[in-house]
Amino acid sequence: MANRRRGRVPARALTLWAVAAGTAAGVVLERRHLRRLARDDDYARLSASLDGRPLSARSADGTELHAEAFGSEDGETVVLAHGWTEQLSFWGPVIGRLADRGLRPVAYDLRGHGRSDPAVDHDYALERFGEDLEAVLAAVLPGGRRATVVGHSLGAMSIAAWAEHHDVSARAKAAALVNTGLGDLVSGHLLFGELAKWLNHPLASRMVLGSRTRMPSFSSPIQQAAIRYVAFGPTATRGQIAFYERMLIDCSPDARAATGVALSDMNLYEAVAKLTVPALVVAGDRDRLTPPSHARRIAESLPHLHALVELPETGHMSPLERPDQLVIALVELIDGVSPRPSGRLPSPVSSGGEGS
Repeated sequence: MANRRRGRVPARALTLWAVAAGTAAGVVLERRHLRRLARDDDYARLSASLDGRPLSARSADGTELHAEAFGSEDGETVVLAHGWTEQLSFWGPVIGRLADRGLRPVAYDLRGHGRSDPAVDHDYALERFGEDLEAVLAAVLPGGRRATVVGHSLGAMSIAAWAEHHDVSARAKAAALVNTGLGDLVSGHLLFGELAKWLNHPLASRMVLGSRTRMPSFSSPIQQAAIRYVAFGPTATRGQIAFYERMLIDCSPDARAATGVALSDMNLYEAVAKLTVPALVVAGDRDRLTPPSHARRIAESLPHLHALVELPETGHMSPLERPDQLVIALVELIDGVSPRPSGRLPSPVSSGGEGS
């Protein structure tokens, strides 16, 4: 009996061995993942410096905002507002394509994101995001000129919040709302199925959107798989996902959570009705976060709808997944308001390629 006991490996030792083996395997897989990422041309291209001309703006509450201008100073200005947990570099593929068409893209970091300051008094109410847009427009537009304002997700919500309290036609000649919703964000998306009915309760919505959970500080295949499922369409590349993953990791948990709380009980449908300039609405047909049903409701609420475009095989990240089609739609909007010598471009609905 004693001999049999001496021959057994203690359970604790087996457990420690299993943990060590699992950790070692995980390290090997992680290193392989990082090596593949380092060789990914798409990721390298997206991550390259944009080399914009730096600008700054001070919002009504004193929050300092970072912006950058691109292209010709003589071109028509297109102001780009990114989404929740993103940075102005998110617009890189769009910025280059707009600049190539003689336009002047100006992108800015939302409060608490990228190189903009955290919100004064930790105020991330949607009204503050609207004031931020007004401050950027005032700072980047020469006297008397107007811009086309374009927002992705939270950036589009910022446009609606801005329209509610500002003279839209004094600053803008057109607007584009991309991959966004203006209310019922949790109950309206496709991630939770029937559970979304329960999550529609305000307290549950705050728990989902206002989580302060800190993201892992490194890239991983599991994290990228989750991001692909939640935010991207089926044709998204590893480089596109990794590029957004880096922004998500870098986003301040406090700013992310406080903004999420503001989004949890948002209703901007009456506000967007005050967006009186020609407006483009863009949706991805595979967008699980703000499905096309949101875009259709927004289109019905706009007083001057230019077009509703639904991009095929596209998730929540149209500016990364379909920059060519998005820019075509934006140029059609701009030309419809102020025709330029270059003329119209083909319809974005009929084009099916992707690019970055």
